[in-house]
Amino acid sequence: IFVPQKTQVVPKGGTSQETKRDSFISPSLVSAGGVIAAFAEGQVYTVNAGRQREKTSSDVVAEYIDATWDWSTLVGKVNESTWKAHTVLGTTDGTDKRVDFFYYPTTTTKGNKVFLLAGSLYKHRQTVGNRTYSGFNLRLELVVGDVREPTSSEPPTERIKWGQIRSLLNESTIAAHEGKWTGFLAAGGSSVLMEDGTLVFPLMATNAAKDDYSMIIYSTDNGSTWALSTGVSPANCTDPRITEWDGSLLMIVNCKYSQRVYESRDMGTTWTEAIGTLPGVWTKSRLLSWDLSLRVEALITATIEGRKVMLYTQRGDFSGEKSERALYLWVTDNNRSFYFGPVGMDNAVRWEFPSNLLYSDGKLHLLQQRDNGEGSDLSLSRLTGELSTIKSVLSTWSQKDAFIFSFSIPTAGLVAVIVRCGHNGTWIDEYLCLNAAVTNATKVKDGFQLTESNSGVLWFVNTRDDNVRHVSLSHNFTLVASVTIEEVPSNSTLLLTATLANNNSNHTMGLSYTADKKWETMFEENKKTRRSTWVPKKEHQVALMLQVKKASVYIDGNSLGEEELPLKGEAPLELLYFCFGACGEDAGQKTNVKVKNVFLYNRPLN
Repeated sequence: IFVPQKTQVVPKGGTSQETKRDSFISPSLVSAGGVIAAFAEGQVYTVNAGRQREKTSSDVVAEYIDATWDWSTLVGKVNESTWKAHTVLGTTDGTDKRVDFFYYPTTTTKGNKVFLLAGSLYKHRQTVGNRTYSGFNLRLELVVGDVREPTSSEPPTERIKWGQIRSLLNESTIAAHEGKWTGFLAAGGSSVLMEDGTLVFPLMATNAAKDDYSMIIYSTDNGSTWALSTGVSPANCTDPRITEWDGSLLMIVNCKYSQRVYESRDMGTTWTEAIGTLPGVWTKSRLLSWDLSLRVEALITATIEGRKVMLYTQRGDFSGEKSERALYLWVTDNNRSFYFGPVGMDNAVRWEFPSNLLYSDGKLHLLQQRDNGEGSDLSLSRLTGELSTIKSVLSTWSQKDAFIFSFSIPTAGLVAVIVRCGHNGTWIDEYLCLNAAVTNATKVKDGFQLTESNSGVLWFVNTRDDNVRHVSLSHNFTLVASVTIEEVPSNSTLLLTATLANNNSNHTMGLSYTADKKWETMFEENKKTRRSTWVPKKEHQVALMLQVKKASVYIDGNSLGEEELPLKGEAPLELLYFCFGACGEDAGQKTNVKVKNVFLYNRPLN
C-alpha cells in the first residue's frame, strides 16, 4: 500500500502538489472509530557526488481504510488512481520550519482518538559574536487525531482531524530529566492503552556517554500531561516493544547477544527481567554474533475466543523448510505457544524487517516492511486463515483445560499433555504444541509400550536449535506420567531421565527400576537404590520435579529423594528433554514398560 516512486503523498492541507517518496519504513497500524490508519516514515534521497544515496528528509504519512471494507473492496481502492497517502507530520512542521526528519511513528488509540508519537531531528543555528554555530536537536513530537462519525459519502481520509503538534520535551514533567539524557527517540510500531486507561509509549534515550537505553513515557490523564519512567533497561538494550499482560508492562528489547523480556508493575520505576515469559522470545545466541532475523518485531495483546493471548511476529525456519527469511506469527497464553506461517515471504536482500500487527473488529492485519535493495515498501495483509486457525487452537486449549480439570487435575501452569498416539513415531500433544518422538514402541490406550532394547520416547522441550517450537521452561517444572512395569528385568533398567543444559554444561536427573523390585534415583552421576518398591503390572505415578536448583523424584505422590543440581542463573534452560526407556546411547537394555498420560507443568506441584 506504500510503494516507492509510485504512491502519491498529499501534503498537509493539500495546498500544493502531491509528491513521491524513495522509501517507506517503520510500519504502524491502528483502528479507531471505524477507520484503520496505516502509518509509515516516508524517506527522500539524493545521490551525492560519490554516487551514494543520502537521506535528505523524512516525514510521517498515513493511509486511511474504512474498517467495513471487505478485502476485495480494499484491493480495488488501492489500485485506483485516487488512492493516496496523506502527510501527518511534515518536514515544515518544526520550530521555524526547520525540521528535516521525522522518525519511527508509534501509535495507539483511546476511544475515537488516535495518538501518534514520533521522533524529530531539526537543524538549529546560534550566532555568538561574529561566528555562527549549527547543530541538530532530537525531539519527541505528539499529535492527536479525532475520528469523526461518518456521513453517507464521506471517505475515511476526511474522517480524522489532526490537532496541533506538541513537543513533549518542552513540558515540565520531561524537563526534570534534561540533565541525564541528551536525546530521545520514539521506538516505532505499537504503543499500549492499559486497562486502567493509561497511555504508554516505548522510547529510546541516549546519555552523555552515548549509551542507549529503553524506557517509556506515559500519561494518566488522556494525554494532557506526560511523564518519563524513572527506570530504564540495561545499557545498549534498544528497540523496545511493549504490551500489557496481567496488569504488568512487558518490554522486549534487543541487547548485544540476545533479545530480553523485562516486566514492570510500577509504570517503569523498576524493570525486572521476566525469566521464561513469552516462550520463544529468549533466543540467546551461542555465538558472539546474534542473528537479528530471530528477533520479535511486532507484539500485541488480544482477546480472542474469550481468551487473552499475546501475538507476535518472528523470522526463522520454524517449519524446517529452510526458509530463513520467512515471517511467522506466534500466539501464546504465556504457558504454551503455537506458530503459524510463513505469513510473509520475499526475496529481499536484507532480513531485519519491521512489521506491525493489529487485531480489531474481529480481524487480524499485518503491516510489513519489505526491501529489494532499492527502497522499502509496506504491504498490508489480512490474516483471515491464520486467525481462523488461532481460534481453533485457542478453542482446543480451552476444551482440554475444561476436560482435564473435570478430573480434578490441576491445569494452572500446564504446558503440554501427551496421550493420543499419532503416526510416524509421534506422540501427540493434546495442546497441539509439543509432540514427542517414539522409537520402536507399540501403541496402547493413552500411550505406548516399550518392549525392545532400543524402545524409547524422546520429548524435547527447550532446545539449542532456534528452528523449533519453544516452551522455554526455566528452573521450575514438573513432569508426571503413569507407568506400568510389565516384567522384572535382569538388572537395573532406566525408566525416565531428564537432561538439562545450563551454561553449556549438561545435568541429569532420573529414575530406574531394579531386578529386586526397588526404585533407583539418579542425580548427576549419583545413583542410589531406595527402599521403596515397585509392583509388576501395577500402574505407578512417577514425577520429576525441579524447583530452582532442587531436583526431586516422586512415586505415587511420595518423595523418593532430592538433591541440588549445580545450575547457575535464572535463564531458561538451554536444553531440556525427557526420555522414557532408551534414547541414543542408553540403548542396549531390554525393557517392558507401558507409559501413559504424560503431563508437563512449568511450575513445581504440591
